[in-house]
Amino acid sequence: MAFGHIYNFSIGRFIMDIIPQHGGDIYRFAKACGCEVSEVIDLSSNINVIQPNITIDFNTLDIAPYPNYEQLEEAIANRYAIEPTMLELFNGATSAIYSLFRSLKTRAVTLYAPLYGEYSKASKLYGYNIHLINRFEPIDQEVKEGSLVIFVNPSTPDGQYHNIDRLMQAWIKKSCTILVDESFLDFTPYPSATPYLKTYDKLYILKSMTKFYSAAGMRIGALISNTTNIQQIKAQEPLWKISQFDSHYLQAALRDPLFAKTTQSITQANRAFLIQTLEQCPYVAKVYPSTANYLLVKLQGITAPTLQQHLIPHKIMIRNCANFDFLDEQFVRIAVKEITLLKKLEHALCEISI
Repeated sequence: MAFGHIYNFSIGRFIMDIIPQHGGDIYRFAKACGCEVSEVIDLSSNINVIQPNITIDFNTLDIAPYPNYEQLEEAIANRYAIEPTMLELFNGATSAIYSLFRSLKTRAVTLYAPLYGEYSKASKLYGYNIHLINRFEPIDQEVKEGSLVIFVNPSTPDGQYHNIDRLMQAWIKKSCTILVDESFLDFTPYPSATPYLKTYDKLYILKSMTKFYSAAGMRIGALISNTTNIQQIKAQEPLWKISQFDSHYLQAALRDPLFAKTTQSITQANRAFLIQTLEQCPYVAKVYPSTANYLLVKLQGITAPTLQQHLIPHKIMIRNCANFDFLDEQFVRIAVKEITLLKKLEHALCEISI
């Protein structure tokens, strides 16, 4: 039966109007739909569905003392083959972005877009002159001498991994300050930009520890650079930004020896299933190549808001990408989740009739 015969789309439009563009707000979505949070199928949020093996009892943690981050910093440093003095912890990767933008002296920034919207927001807040480069067109454009360059790798919202060696050489030649956002790199088998830290002193690398380790509610991000740069950032930061609970959770997650390989293997298999499902849908014009746990989809014959409305009766959330630079309402992002949930999406797509 076609959705138009069983679903009140005025209600759907109301629901979509109150759901934020970022995605992942399952609480507001469930409240608007009149369902339980546990019933929502969140394909709008790119959080790992695989959970690490956590073996600690949080009831036994001593949270009376002020937190000390030495063990956590050592664990993260070991994970990324750097020294503990080369990283600063933040209350999430977004906090790291704002702190870095605030601390730098340059006021010109090149954003390789589309990318995470907080980069543009931070640029405007701190008075940067913004230059956008469209990643879906040739990206070997010149950047301003001495400017700040932001490159997300794998990219968002499409998840493509780029070999940036040639770009790095061009940026270095222009004496740029470089931020490579590797928030989703752990989902891939591809190399980090960290080796460049040995030879270039204006490079920063961002790691979001919560997306890969399946804990968006646990706010931990890490900014990596040379020791001098990190010391300068630390001097402007508060002493305590992360709770003992967050710290112990991540340390326990980092001790899981099979987690990374298991995640990469399952993500690859589930991503292949999702790609096949989407390519068989008549409303999909293109599925963009991805190495991460999400896919960018260009639609045909339907807009993102309309597709979202069709999925509401199935309690499925997807991400409208219209608020990304260079994209519009023909684009959605769909996260790679468990096969059982992706099959529910497949069923929902088959029922759409316009």
